[in-house]
Amino acid sequence: MSTRCVTQAKEIVPTFVSKHGNLEAPAIQNLISKLNLQAHLEGGYFVETDRDPLRVPNPFRADNSYRTDPSSNSNQDDSTRSASTTIYYLLTPKNPTGVFHRNKARTMHTLHKGRGRYVIIHADQTGIGPTATVETFVVGHNIDKGERLQWLVEGGKYKASFLLPDSEDGNESEGLLISETVVPGFEFQDHDFLPATVLHDLVTAEQENELRWLLSARA
Repeated sequence: MSTRCVTQAKEIVPTFVSKHGNLEAPAIQNLISKLNLQAHLEGGYFVETDRDPLRVPNPFRADNSYRTDPSSNSNQDDSTRSASTTIYYLLTPKNPTGVFHRNKARTMHTLHKGRGRYVIIHADQTGIGPTATVETFVVGHNIDKGERLQWLVEGGKYKASFLLPDSEDGNESEGLLISETVVPGFEFQDHDFLPATVLHDLVTAEQENELRWLLSARA
């Protein structure tokens, strides 16, 4: 049984403030250009690097509980999914936040560079207690301090992330770059954002106040 993790306010606060309209630093602009990244609906930047041509039966057809994203294509065949998809995902000092969302499929994350904090709301485990478990951890290269190089988020869990300085005692970052592999492959029909009303129902009042800044305006 999963234990409930009480998040601490000193951890779940933004280190960098979004500055839309300002240019990224030259090194980050070069990275975005070299990897052909584009703006992501969740925040940050991404590019799809692989979509397995193998099609598998869609295991989610009976699940109608998601609030389908407006960007989804309702006209495409929903009977199958790609076996897997992979993207690069980048957070930067100018676009430092990936807002709360969930996928039906499981997602494996692999770190390439930088540091960040992830917040996971285990909405699929609400039957265990009166509120959902909230988990938070740092991804980075300092494994002696518990930072993660890989992390798995199962389907049905709400996930948010935000950029941290490249060093624990610093205040600058050259960006957090990761890969995400979704199995079976990602489709917008299998994705939604966390509404404020659902956050209210899932967590304590203290946690709600602490996490509200990670909500999407699209929810």
